[in-house]
Amino acid sequence: MSAVQLPQEIILAEPRGFCAGVDRAIEIVERALTKFGAPIYVRHEIVHNTYVVNDLKAKGAIFIEDLADVPPGSTLVFSAHGVSKAVQAEAQARGFSVFDATCPLVTKVHVEVAKLAKEGYEFIMIGHKGHPEVEGTMGQLDSGIHLVEDVADVARIQPSQTERLAVVTQTTLSVDDAAEIAAAVKARFPQVREPKQQDICYATQNRQDAIKIMAPNVDVVIVVGSPTSSNSNRLREVSRKLGTESYMVDSADELRAEWLHGKARVGLTAGASAPDVLVQQVINRLRALGALSVRKMDGIQETVKFPLPKGLKLDAEAADPAES
Repeated sequence: MSAVQLPQEIILAEPRGFCAGVDRAIEIVERALTKFGAPIYVRHEIVHNTYVVNDLKAKGAIFIEDLADVPPGSTLVFSAHGVSKAVQAEAQARGFSVFDATCPLVTKVHVEVAKLAKEGYEFIMIGHKGHPEVEGTMGQLDSGIHLVEDVADVARIQPSQTERLAVVTQTTLSVDDAAEIAAAVKARFPQVREPKQQDICYATQNRQDAIKIMAPNVDVVIVVGSPTSSNSNRLREVSRKLGTESYMVDSADELRAEWLHGKARVGLTAGASAPDVLVQQVINRLRALGALSVRKMDGIQETVKFPLPKGLKLDAEAADPAES
């Protein structure tokens, strides 16, 4: 009986892991904890990653879904996914001190919706029902925004008029799926206004592009990400559509040796909300299972950085003009 072939080489996708919006959101919570002390309340998971959420819980963050669970006078952080106008108004009415960790690329979509709505536009939103980002974007308006999840949905929607229609998308979709649905929208509503810039965020695009390069050159792809992470799920789907076996793990403990049997080259990536510590733990587990080398792909070096909201400077920074 021949020995089972074990992995020989790990190929690391580039880029992978945290994006600028996730970095910013986590830093907002950590700075609020440092400046104001625990507890800090966060509406919804700050980002969709179990490790990150548990780490912040241990530092004093309390994650809630209903603002009624937040005591009066508390500091509240909105998650990176954004919130509806109704949630913003409720937080203001309850008198919370609010720091908004909404990703600026999601905020850009909200601003566009508000601007075009004033010009009489209705909207078709491409996204996943129930995802907090979709709820936040659709919640920018009381009516006139129609969700489509697939091409079949495009045939079913009934806007009240077709002269002024605009498309917006969830930022963490599959680039190819979104393009296919957008094409169906354009076919049914030829006058539809498409986004000035692609709504799908640079980090989602870059990670999917890296998978498209990597997947055909490896035997199996492992995606580090939590089940609730939309962009992580899309990475697994992109790999599978290219014909490469792909699995998603929330931690190294979930990696199963049988996935690697007969697989000499293992591709490894991480969703935009997955910290590098988890990637390193998966690498260690793969080494324990026989991998001999790690090689990083060539890829885009991301340099995007988003500014923090006002009011979160720490004392040391306030005293040092160079930090301003």
